[in-house]
Amino acid sequence: MNRVVVASLLVLIVAACGKPGSSIFTRSASSACLEKAGFHPRPVTSSADFVANSATGGAFAVVLPGNRVTVSFGASLTDADNIDDAYHRFRAHNVGIDDVLRRDQNAIMLWHVHPQDADLATITNCLKS
Repeated sequence: MNRVVVASLLVLIVAACGKPGSSIFTRSASSACLEKAGFHPRPVTSSADFVANSATGGAFAVVLPGNRVTVSFGASLTDADNIDDAYHRFRAHNVGIDDVLRRDQNAIMLWHVHPQDADLATITNCLKS
């Protein structure tokens, strides 16, 4: 094989070593990872966030320096679609939801303010199956 083909195959293999496209993250494993990292995920107790409270895979909230995030889990990717849709549907009209809502597979993250890259990495690196 020529070097271009070999290099292309290596890039594909390395890319495949990340989070699999079919991963279903769980609240319990993700919460445990954050606890181990020194954060303290707590149940979503506010009745104001009925979307998170109705997430089929559960949800938790985490306070980070200067920000906080609610992470809701769909029991499936379809459920995550529904959570994402619900946050868009029920948002306040003066909220730029696309600035504070992020998704990774079946995990939906609703940030209080625009997340810094380090904060986003803290949460996404702890999304576990």
